[in-house]
Amino acid sequence: MSESPSINYQRIAEAIIYIQANFKNQPSLEEIADQVHLSPYHFQRMFSDWAGVSPKKFMQFLSIEYAKELLQGKEATLFEAAQETGLSGTGRLHDLFVKIEGMTPGEFKNGGERLQIKYSLSETPFGPIIVASTQIGICHLAFFENEAEALIKMKARFPKANYFHELDLVQQSAIQFFRQDWNKVNLIKLHLHGSPFQLKVWDALLKIPMGNLTTYGSIAAELDNSNASRAVGTAIGSNPVAFLIPCHRVIQSGGKLGGYMWGMTRKSALIGWEAAQRIQETKN
Repeated sequence: MSESPSINYQRIAEAIIYIQANFKNQPSLEEIADQVHLSPYHFQRMFSDWAGVSPKKFMQFLSIEYAKELLQGKEATLFEAAQETGLSGTGRLHDLFVKIEGMTPGEFKNGGERLQIKYSLSETPFGPIIVASTQIGICHLAFFENEAEALIKMKARFPKANYFHELDLVQQSAIQFFRQDWNKVNLIKLHLHGSPFQLKVWDALLKIPMGNLTTYGSIAAELDNSNASRAVGTAIGSNPVAFLIPCHRVIQSGGKLGGYMWGMTRKSALIGWEAAQRIQETKN
């Protein structure tokens, strides 16, 4: 009987924590497998199935030097780099979206009392998620550890909205991204509440190609406000849609990962996993 993606991710997360703490010592496969209480054979197979690459290769993706390599030598702007990536496969999620639809003041007024919100829970390779949608598009997507807390946090965004535990087509399309079924994903619209500046930052994040990284300063520069790195960081930190709006692809200029609302281990896992997918796509 196969194990769920979430259970495997818990073991992967433990391994990532150990790798990050002991990276300079280049731990062996046996040492890492021992930390997650698996045989080296079972761990190698499970990890490779999850990431698409070996634990040793994944270690390289987690290093600061790898991050610096991605950041250095970029003469093109973020938007030019995104356009050069092309539209096929995993290259550029932004082209699979219609647009970010900002909520009107009336929709958001009085805690969203006019909104009808459907939500569902699902497992992903990075742990369970809660995803919610309005008639227009996805309004919330978050990783969680505790289901009750996840529901409370979601409903706190729109305390007077009407909620229905129901999986719709918009949510299904979003979940397909975690299943690597990008070619069959319907166009997704995001229905978000945010200031004009926040919406611009979130839109800029959508233009970062999968498997690439950029910095807070680069995002600020693209928005013609090179002194707004801190404001950009705040806007990124309030991103209401995990993964689809890829705030995990933004790191510090020196190569350090910076913060992440859903945990630094998960951010490391997302970056490493996307790097592995990019390598596989190049081979294909």
